[in-house]
Amino acid sequence: MKLPRRNFLHLAAGAAALPAVSRFAWAQAYPSRPVHLVVPAPAGGSFDITARLMGQWLSERLGQQFVIENRPGAGTNIGTEAVVRAPADGYTLLLVGTPNAINATLYDKLNYNFIRDIAPVAGIIRDPHVLVLNPSVPAKTVPDFIAYAKTNPRKINMASSGIGSGPHIAGELFKMMAGVDMNHVPYRGAAPALTDLLAGQVHVMFPTMPSSIEYVRAGKLRALAVTTAKRSDAFPEIPTIGDFVPGYESSAWLGLGAPKNIRAELIDKLNREINAGLADPKIKTRLADLGGDVLALSPADFGKFIAAETEKWAKVIRTANIKPE
Repeated sequence: MKLPRRNFLHLAAGAAALPAVSRFAWAQAYPSRPVHLVVPAPAGGSFDITARLMGQWLSERLGQQFVIENRPGAGTNIGTEAVVRAPADGYTLLLVGTPNAINATLYDKLNYNFIRDIAPVAGIIRDPHVLVLNPSVPAKTVPDFIAYAKTNPRKINMASSGIGSGPHIAGELFKMMAGVDMNHVPYRGAAPALTDLLAGQVHVMFPTMPSSIEYVRAGKLRALAVTTAKRSDAFPEIPTIGDFVPGYESSAWLGLGAPKNIRAELIDKLNREINAGLADPKIKTRLADLGGDVLALSPADFGKFIAAETEKWAKVIRTANIKPE
């Protein structure tokens, strides 16, 4: 699928052809009624927690309720399509994330084009995945593990939370860049995958930091590295994969999007308020508790970030010939 990157970046720039006073008045009056923030994932996970944290902040700042609406299903596609079809009036927003960038290539026949149909509003958080092993695996460092995997081709089972999930794609990128061959074992969610990893039924996984770090602290899993380009502020003692595999980087990120054609002044207002929240010490602490760093970007820069992520994962999906379930 050829992605109209230029069109997507332009969604984040330029204002509607209205007199300056009218644009200002429109933005000042917004929001005049409750805003629905669609979360394309179940309640209780990192998507939901992040949305409720920022929704509460926006409600307090803007004087209207930001209502969290969980619309899970089809790897975030159901909730995303609901927002694509919604009026572009600022009253229906979408929590966007890594799955959107992956699904743009993973699924051949979506009823929408994420790059074209969702306008980038603001980044929120960027979480590392963590390369974790069952302690039975005789490797203490990333180079140890690469050497072990190369001497045991297709004997190592790599768990993930599902085909095309963030942990799966992070693992496939590692396999490509480290030159190792491991068996992929997909599960229906992170919890059953981690259960089998803890039991030694599988050997390695690339889960998110929040889902796995307590097992690492308890000595039940061994963390070798985080997947982000820099060390996690929450766990600075854990090195990065990129320290040993130059150029490797993967993360789970979340931000805010809106239907295309939303007024630019509304995007700017929401972006300012979200970035103010990301600078607030209490918000920063809560996000750090989730194992992530703030992703404070302008709408244009967030658009560039999403476009780059989408192109990056497209290459991995095509090279590894990944197909949805």
